[in-house]
Amino acid sequence: MRRPRLEVADVFHRHGADWRRANAGHVSLGQLQVMSAIEQCRSAALGGHVERCENCGHSRIAYNSCRNRHCPKCQGAAAQDWLAAREADLLPVGYFHVVFTLPAEISPIAYQNKVVVYDLLFHTAAETLLTIAADPKHLGARIGATAVLHSWGSTMTHHPHIHMIVPGGGISLDGTRWVRCKPGFLLPVRVLSHLFRRLFLAALADAHAAGRLAFFGKIQDLHCRETFAARLAPLKRKRWFVYTKPPFAGPEAVLAYLARYTHRVAISNSRLIALDDRGRPSATSITPQRAGAVPHSDAQRRRVHQALLAPRSSKGVSSHPRLRATGQRRLQGQHRASQGADGCSNGAG
Repeated sequence: MRRPRLEVADVFHRHGADWRRANAGHVSLGQLQVMSAIEQCRSAALGGHVERCENCGHSRIAYNSCRNRHCPKCQGAAAQDWLAAREADLLPVGYFHVVFTLPAEISPIAYQNKVVVYDLLFHTAAETLLTIAADPKHLGARIGATAVLHSWGSTMTHHPHIHMIVPGGGISLDGTRWVRCKPGFLLPVRVLSHLFRRLFLAALADAHAAGRLAFFGKIQDLHCRETFAARLAPLKRKRWFVYTKPPFAGPEAVLAYLARYTHRVAISNSRLIALDDRGRPSATSITPQRAGAVPHSDAQRRRVHQALLAPRSSKGVSSHPRLRATGQRRLQGQHRASQGADGCSNGAG
């Protein structure tokens, strides 16, 4: 594979030491460890092995990779394995791409409390989807989903949201048949938005009351209960963004998109354009519609750290237990059983 002209490691090698000195006291140990891993990846610092051709005898040194999930050169094989496993879960039904997004006002809180807030985001988005789907006024079925967290937006700024791949139907509440959604329509977006807003704000307020949130710098006054409540009050009236539509290119295309980020973060080597003498990198935006250079600034250099993922206790993509309990494989078996009974899917009554 041809080496990119410019890599994130090059940026760190040339200007990382100066950046760390300039930001001493403001960079966490985890962030420093990520920088070190990326700098040393596939270099003599991590050791290596010799590869030799059995036919011609040609040999070359292959250095070991860091295997850090933030490294743009690692985890490619793991991402492909994840994609293959998720594609095997797909049912022979239509799918919907669903996105739950936190409003911008929550972003500073989430950035300083990633573990707590991201966990709340998964739980409340999952509960919202499962609750509305089970309501007989809507789908009246138990559904499954694959959910992946993205913590950045198209310009690599902090923008937490969850992507879901959801089958267009589920198992009836009595477990006897497959309930199919209406063509091109899964669940009402406004209803999803209202419940998601209520559940998340209630959970966030509970986390604050339990002392699980920390605040620093410009938002340190949110430690005060009254100030925190005043910060959340306008969000109770604001419309929260929830997106749900059938993917134009099918569920496989959305899974392929998500697979690029399940074991990596937003800044990849292929997106770097240039690095000037002052250590200011420029990169293309993520989405083709917004292609172009992201402006130079000190904030641009910090975006590697803004994209760092929250710590996790086990390998793999975060998943909500209720989503897994009513997950794709269970739906897969029950859907096939319902098809075997009458040769076709049962529609919603």
